Amino acid sequence: MMSKDRPQDLRDIVERMEQRPSNPVRRARLMVEQEVPPARRGPGWDRHWRELEAYLDEGVTWRMPQGLDDSPAEADKKRADPKTSPESF
Repeated sequence: MMSKDRPQDLRDIVERMEQRPSNPVRRARLMVEQEVPPARRGPGWDRHWRELEAYLDEGVTWRMPQGLDDSPAEADKKRADPKTSPESF
């Protein structure tokens, strides 16, 4: 912990940093909630964040159903922006 000769506000900041949640989704929620007032949060706000937090807390592993993969479909490739598409370089 910090010595008592440092300003109180600095000690408060360090204490808050030491207490920050280990779950990155929980940390993100705290940051977002500082910017979004309660009046602008929708009815599913809390449930959304709790579900995301739970995925990390429980160590969920995402698996693709058999026969599916992450590669873009041919139709998606055709819609790619030629200026930013890696194939155009």
